[in-house]
Amino acid sequence: MNQERFRTLQIKFSGLSNWLITLAVIGILISIGLGWLVKGVLILIAVIVISPILVIWGVQWWLKRNLIQGQCPVCSHEFPALNATQCQCPNCGELLKVEEGRFSRLTPPGTIDVQAVDVSVQQLEE
Repeated sequence: MNQERFRTLQIKFSGLSNWLITLAVIGILISIGLGWLVKGVLILIAVIVISPILVIWGVQWWLKRNLIQGQCPVCSHEFPALNATQCQCPNCGELLKVEEGRFSRLTPPGTIDVQAVDVSVQQLEE
């Protein structure tokens, strides 16, 4: 009988201990002051709001500096690419390198690249 009473009393005190711990934490927070907690929450909210804005601004700035729009030197197809990279023309498939904001053909060392000139032909009368 004593053991059963002791278990009932133990169960009642276990529920009371949760309330006592909660009240103790609240009492400590009140005695320390809640200003630091409010400031911390406001700083966290500010970081959550400002971070995406800064990331978007940074990506836009980086793209303005590194994304160029140019024409393929082989087929004159205009397309965008990142500066200082190698790419392939989506129209003709020519390998290109992007240097100083311009496209140029990517040729192996020792290759001479020439420009063809279209010459019109006139027929001579006999």
